[in-house]
Amino acid sequence: MPLKNSQFEQLMREYSRRQLDNLHDQRRRAEEVYAGIPEMKELEDSLITLSAERTRRRIETGVPDPELEQQIRMLRARRLLLLENAGFPADYLEVHYRCPDCRDTGYIGNEKCHCFRQAAIDLLYSQSNLQDVLASENFNTLSLDFYPKDQTHPRTGQTIYDYMKQVADRCRAYAYSFGREKGSLLFTGTTGVGKTFLSNCIAKELIDRCYSVVYLTATELFDLFSRDAFRYDEVADDEISQYILESDLLIIDDLGTELSNSFTNSKLFYCINERLLRHRGTIISTNLSLKELADAYTERVTSRILSAYQVIPLFGNDIRLARKFSGKP
Repeated sequence: MPLKNSQFEQLMREYSRRQLDNLHDQRRRAEEVYAGIPEMKELEDSLITLSAERTRRRIETGVPDPELEQQIRMLRARRLLLLENAGFPADYLEVHYRCPDCRDTGYIGNEKCHCFRQAAIDLLYSQSNLQDVLASENFNTLSLDFYPKDQTHPRTGQTIYDYMKQVADRCRAYAYSFGREKGSLLFTGTTGVGKTFLSNCIAKELIDRCYSVVYLTATELFDLFSRDAFRYDEVADDEISQYILESDLLIIDDLGTELSNSFTNSKLFYCINERLLRHRGTIISTNLSLKELADAYTERVTSRILSAYQVIPLFGNDIRLARKFSGKP
């Protein structure tokens, strides 16, 4: 999945910084060696001169110069001997790379290096606002043990365990097919039934595949839009607002807990509608029922959500409390 331009540029700036740090570190080590081995500076200068001459002659003649090659080999052997006698590692004067495969450029030929892909994932984690929690809340740690197998819900006619197992499978399918579909979900249900946990499971799967994910509570979302609209800070948050609209997945948690007014209603519709037009996925979780959602927001907000989102009600008892009193992690 391609990174946004701003994300790519941020990573490339980091690689440029690494390369400068590598050169500074090499110069520091060289000065240390020259101070301890006075002969080494002259030897290094000779190697640089001979290497440049070797390159020039190869360009002119197309063949190596045996005598020149022999001189370079002898100087290199002398350098190694001097370093060894002084107690320095053999590669002490070389540039030391964090990633020797790409030499801290991020690329091997025209292909992104494995370290670049990992750096991209790390960046997306840090920008998702989910870096810590996803280590413990993901599909690998998802457990249905706290959903009752002997309690049938009247709306579904299934046990809560069986129904929630189907919900978990739907969430996995949503995550795995995200690149093709990028749909949107609305999780409804009372406190502690697993809305946020399932959102985090999906987020972890997508970030690991290099999709950009932003997690915000409803209060945080409207606070960011408010800062952008009213310029509370000296530095405008235009880039943040655009990232909210452009991220592959936006998670809005606890919708309905914010202070609702005409501004939040307007911004919620703008955010939902704009992301749908841009074919971006959104997950909204709320403790409100569909009727309460319709009462709390304008008709065009609820109509847009209900017409374009998969509505997934969650049932069960408060898992957080059950887990706490059971002593299980």
